[in-house]
Amino acid sequence: MSRPSHKPVVTVSEQLESLLGYPWPFPGRPAKHDLATWTVTDDWPERVPVTEAEVEVFERWFADLLDELFGSAP
Repeated sequence: MSRPSHKPVVTVSEQLESLLGYPWPFPGRPAKHDLATWTVTDDWPERVPVTEAEVEVFERWFADLLDELFGSAP
């Protein structure tokens, strides 16, 4: 029985370059918003109020994940 031959992995950038004839990223002006200059600010209050209804929605939506992480309630 012969083994299947594996093709070398070609990245998306390499595929674009072969299709377009020039490398990715495209030459030109840089992005309008440079993420390196962004600042993250935490202006949330110390305690964030949460209603009982919000907790119930969260528990229902993530019930399977929470049970898997912490075990189901007896």
